[in-house]
Amino acid sequence: MLQALLAGVASIKAQQTRMNVIGNNLANVNTTAFKSSRVTFQEMISQTIRGATRPVSGGLGGTNPVQYGLGVLVGGTDTNIEQGSLQATNRSTDLAIQGNGLFLVSNGERIAYSRDGGFDIDASGNLVQRTTGERLLGWAADGQGQIDTNSQLSPASTINIPLGSLNAVQVTTRANFAGNLSASALPTESWDTSFRVYDQLGGEHDITLTLRAHSVPPAGTPPPGAVSSWEWEAFEGATSIGGSGSTGALIYFDAQGRMIDTGTPQSVTVPAGSNGAPAFDVVLGFENISQLETDTQVQMTEQNGFPPGSLASFAVGIDGTITGLFTNGLTRALGRIAMAIFPNPAGLERLGNNLWRATENSGIPVVGAPRTNGRGAINAGFLEQSNVDLGNEFTELIVTQRGFQANTRVVTTVDEMLQDLLNMKR
Repeated sequence: MLQALLAGVASIKAQQTRMNVIGNNLANVNTTAFKSSRVTFQEMISQTIRGATRPVSGGLGGTNPVQYGLGVLVGGTDTNIEQGSLQATNRSTDLAIQGNGLFLVSNGERIAYSRDGGFDIDASGNLVQRTTGERLLGWAADGQGQIDTNSQLSPASTINIPLGSLNAVQVTTRANFAGNLSASALPTESWDTSFRVYDQLGGEHDITLTLRAHSVPPAGTPPPGAVSSWEWEAFEGATSIGGSGSTGALIYFDAQGRMIDTGTPQSVTVPAGSNGAPAFDVVLGFENISQLETDTQVQMTEQNGFPPGSLASFAVGIDGTITGLFTNGLTRALGRIAMAIFPNPAGLERLGNNLWRATENSGIPVVGAPRTNGRGAINAGFLEQSNVDLGNEFTELIVTQRGFQANTRVVTTVDEMLQDLLNMKR
């Protein structure tokens, strides 16, 4: 009877633990990215009264062991790592992971992991969790917007977005032109068009492109299929900076009026400016110029340089790349968010504040960029919700209550039986 009493007491304790876990799940039903837990039970060691015996040839058969259990133990608390639903927040700094992976965050001394993407920009321009101040980790871009995602991360690898204080320029390396050069133009006719390019410091350079000397048959050493050519020359002010008289300063056309690609890039060298910026080359793209029987009209359509501008806003892509938009229209990568996956994410240990840490059984974190090697995508403007299933939790609540009640009845019944046993002496 004492074994039954102790078994009932052990079960009551186990049901209390289960109730604690269910209560915690229900308490965190609205906690961002919360992962629910469940309790698993296992039987205690069984007491063996009589062992099993083998059958005797020609005699008695075998007998099974005689055992009875001594109660129940809490086997473990398992974490449900399934994806929670995503809720739109319309905040650009709210980030939700769709798929596998966790954010890396740091307090400056250690790295922790989290699915809570409620971030904001602090006074220093760092992306931090709004509730804890933990800084989001990732890779910063260099001055040209290049990101090395193979570099090692440390607690100091924070992502900084200095709105309003980061300035950027982009030197012009290419200018494209489009239009038409008249097929009936005389060799003495010419066309001038002006365009602006920018040096490494954002200084402006106004260039004039002159197209002249329509030649039929084509001048120079024409490529196969060429029927005519035009000569070009570029000036900054009154100074010639490329074209006429240099190699590749001719544009060739075929009989259909299409420009023929000679395979030789046509470029000008803009001299060093008074601001101290060095000289730079600009490739001239003439591919969209035709030669048809209509008036000459050629203009620059685009150039890839930008004057100085400050960082005005930013956006986070699904691959974790943070792209900055500057007041001059330039867009450039500022950094990329890091993400970690684990061989056994259920083996992570909770630290509180929606944070986890790696353990011996979680495995070593494999850090990389989102949407690579099985890592999930990042959705800006969303937050992941708790994955607590209310229906399942209330069902478990009822089952746990009934289990608790049943075992209290065992304790009560054994107590009554012991009382009856004691009363036999009277």
